[in-house]
Amino acid sequence: MQLNQSIGQAYPSTQGVPVQAAPTEAQAVPLPANVKREHRLLSKRRLSVEGLEPVGMVYGNVGTLQFNCGVTAPLEKMEYVQVQHEIVGWVLGQVSEIERKTNLTIDGVEQLTHGSPIPFEEKEAALISVIGYRDDRNLLQVPRTPLKAGSVVYRADEDLIKKVIGIEEHRETGAYIGLLSGHDVRVELDINMMVQKHVCILSKTGGGKSYCSGAIIEELMKHGVTVCVVDPHGEYSSMKHKGTIKKTTRDFGVSPKGYDDKILEFATDTSINKGAKPLKFTLHNLDAREMLGLTNIKNVRTFLTMLRKAIDILKETKGNYTINDIIAVLQQGGEGAAATLVCELEYLNEIDVFAEQGTKIDELIQKGKCTIINLRGTPPDIQELIINRIGNALFELRKMDKIPPVMLVVEEAHNFCPQQGQVACSKVFRTVASEGRKFGLGLMIITQRAAKVDKNVLSQCNTQIILKVTNPNDLKAIAASIEGLTEGMEDEIQRLPIGSAIITGGGVSMPLLVEIRPRESKHGGESIEVIPSRRM
Repeated sequence: MQLNQSIGQAYPSTQGVPVQAAPTEAQAVPLPANVKREHRLLSKRRLSVEGLEPVGMVYGNVGTLQFNCGVTAPLEKMEYVQVQHEIVGWVLGQVSEIERKTNLTIDGVEQLTHGSPIPFEEKEAALISVIGYRDDRNLLQVPRTPLKAGSVVYRADEDLIKKVIGIEEHRETGAYIGLLSGHDVRVELDINMMVQKHVCILSKTGGGKSYCSGAIIEELMKHGVTVCVVDPHGEYSSMKHKGTIKKTTRDFGVSPKGYDDKILEFATDTSINKGAKPLKFTLHNLDAREMLGLTNIKNVRTFLTMLRKAIDILKETKGNYTINDIIAVLQQGGEGAAATLVCELEYLNEIDVFAEQGTKIDELIQKGKCTIINLRGTPPDIQELIINRIGNALFELRKMDKIPPVMLVVEEAHNFCPQQGQVACSKVFRTVASEGRKFGLGLMIITQRAAKVDKNVLSQCNTQIILKVTNPNDLKAIAASIEGLTEGMEDEIQRLPIGSAIITGGGVSMPLLVEIRPRESKHGGESIEVIPSRRM
């Protein structure tokens, strides 16, 4: 439905009024009889609904899913409004589009620039999408009959917004993510649903995805949820320290706090990641298949028997053995195919991820703690192998209930589960996305390229947090994967300010525009200034 061109019945004309001054009651020109009747009707209806602010009136052709509103008070796109339906009572709507109509011509503009005031008409009209109402079973419904033309449109009451949309505040399982845009309503995501049905955070570079994920991880730590963060760039270790909260007009009700007592940090390279514990694998605890999983060898069957024989020989002759010992046995065997396997094992030996005493899983994953796998300084291909090993271990141990339920958070997910091509850890992410919920292994993927993430993984993420995205391919991928996204919201994704997000799922029945709350801990993902600026 397009905005109706004829809205004089709903909004009085300003004809004859100079542009420099808005019309007051004393200056108003005489109105036609039909407009006077509408104004008397509007005044009566205003008096009949206490505490609600009228913002317009329904006019033109009215549908059950959307309608036109002649605007009589300040109204913004994405704002919520309510209208009385003759059968079902109050119905909630949202402003999809708003425009100001005028008959000012280019010749009129020229006269105005020369200081000659001229009269012209100016009217505002909005297109409202109907969200619906809650029936006696508390189910969200859309009226089966349209609203009546001439019905007064009010700015929505916050209690009605919470009731219709299904927003609950201060829940035991609620993760406080921010405030509903334009309202002091806390938006909380259901933690159980996030772990069971997975989460994705999508944004362009610099759109605030790492900042937002940090706020969610803070909430998970507060609720004692066990978290494992795959951190390719070393951004999340800063959460140990207290952050700073800038004063704004919005009071989010949070204060600075560090989470040093909740965070365990492991790194493959402790020389550049100070304060992190070393992440090591123990050779004698790995069987031949697991060791091949740490290499880039695709055809496992070709080398499995060969490697198994070499390991069995070393177990019989030596208690502890190294990769160099395995290489020596393979070379003594004299098989031609061993050369490929030897090359892969030599590469693993160079990156120094194996030790006599490796990292134990009960040391890596502790109930109620957040484990950060800091991979800064590790080559990308080795990152994939390490993530593959950890992902498989988490999945298998959760199946046997040997570790507590875990939320696995993956930064730069397009590198680890790409849509095109295969990397070492592609398979494990598909498995976790499709089967992890049965065993209490949740997945939260964070990416700046939604179009480049494996659709088998992205489609399993029922809770979606979308910050500013401008790439056309990414927008198509997002629009195709989100249910209930209105036309106005799809356009709004490209114009979202930094710090605002459209959120769907996680116990929220429809997409919401939310202002993300400030981080309590220090944010480690700020951009580096090439030319330092003077800060106030």
